[in-house]
Amino acid sequence: MTRDRGPAPLLVVGDCLLDRDIEGRVERLSPDAPVPIVEDLNERPRPGGAGLAACLAAADGRSVRLITALARDPGGEQLRALLEELGVEVLDLGLECATPQKVRVRSSGQTLIRLDQGGQRPGAVGGMTEEAGRALLESSGVLVSDYGWGVTAQPELREALAGAAGRGQLMWDPHPKGSVPVQGARLVKPNRSEAGAGRDFGAVVSRARELRRLWRAEGVAVTLGDEGAVLVTGEKTPLMAPAPRLSVLDPCGAGDRFSSAAAGLLADGRSLEEAVTAAVRIASAFVAAGGASAATTRTGDAPASKGRRPAAEGMEAALAVAARTRAAGGRVVATGGCFDLLHAGHVSVLQSARRLGGCLIVLLNSDDSVRRLKGPERPLVTEADRAAVISALECVDAVAVFDEATPEAALRRLRPDLFAKGGDYTGIELPEQAVLAEWRAEVVLLPYLEGRSTSRFIEEMIRSGKS
Repeated sequence: MTRDRGPAPLLVVGDCLLDRDIEGRVERLSPDAPVPIVEDLNERPRPGGAGLAACLAAADGRSVRLITALARDPGGEQLRALLEELGVEVLDLGLECATPQKVRVRSSGQTLIRLDQGGQRPGAVGGMTEEAGRALLESSGVLVSDYGWGVTAQPELREALAGAAGRGQLMWDPHPKGSVPVQGARLVKPNRSEAGAGRDFGAVVSRARELRRLWRAEGVAVTLGDEGAVLVTGEKTPLMAPAPRLSVLDPCGAGDRFSSAAAGLLADGRSLEEAVTAAVRIASAFVAAGGASAATTRTGDAPASKGRRPAAEGMEAALAVAARTRAAGGRVVATGGCFDLLHAGHVSVLQSARRLGGCLIVLLNSDDSVRRLKGPERPLVTEADRAAVISALECVDAVAVFDEATPEAALRRLRPDLFAKGGDYTGIELPEQAVLAEWRAEVVLLPYLEGRSTSRFIEEMIRSGKS
């Protein structure tokens, strides 16, 4: 697991849509027709398209700027306000058509019908601005999120995007009605349908290689829905990044979550293989947690997910989990420790901590940190293996490794609402309490199962070995 160095800024370029979720309750069918009656309606507007990708990147703790084209109508004004509220700086080129809108009527986490409205695709996009050009030159990472409304076809902007691709900075998420990706992108991410590939794995790989040569991209990652993604880089053996098995009703926004995560990780200096593998995990966790509706709304509860939610790994992913939890009105719970030789006492504490809020984020001491705290013989289990075991627990939503003796820096970034520790700390002041007091986070102690401790288990193993 890579240590956290702070997320790099990201520039997102593409078409914005206004998504409007109309949530209601369904308890009966209409007497006039075999259709559900939706009652107690509650509308929740949110950014869609490139706007969703930008908001998700901002929720990862990144500084995000968005080059887009907004219509001069109430929908465009609402989009700008939503984007800015969610931490995105908007660089607007102007759009000469009505704001594209997708209206979803939903109940119990499932979309019943989608109504599309707005201008004709593509719209007339305004000219390139000096501010947008400067942003492209300054950015360490660029994500193009094309939804076919004309932004990526703007000639001056397209020329600037080609320059960013030449500097190795650009990832492109294409659309069937959008523009062809510029030559030389670091990564292009079509889904199976956009790639024109069939169900057969060999056909997907062959098509991905064909597209990589056509676009002269360093890599092409074809996303395969609930199967994960396959990455091709030249004629080397393709990388398959499988998705965890989930049972969900609505995968809306999964592609944007994959792209925003992968582009951010590439900007952080990760390899294509690392970025694609992590993006599959992050997108899966995003869908399981309720998808786009849960991630970008300010009020209400997130729809309940069904199936195992895979724990996210790394501070960027932990920040995203925290942001989604807060957006759904939930409490962010964190805990920290070495978790060497995970035992029933640890599991009991983690399960209890998870019940205290909407998510549980585990801050894990690195191997070097454990050695400084426990001595040269510890840890018995490496940080990668400890993180993998903790991530597999149903009660854990994210795991992030830290190097210091205490997770003060990680806590300042995460700013949990509550910090929980095992009851063996009873009677002493926790070293984390001073930093947690800065934003008035609550601190609680949870009871350990009697007689369970890693040190005791090690002593017993040593004694039994001598006997």
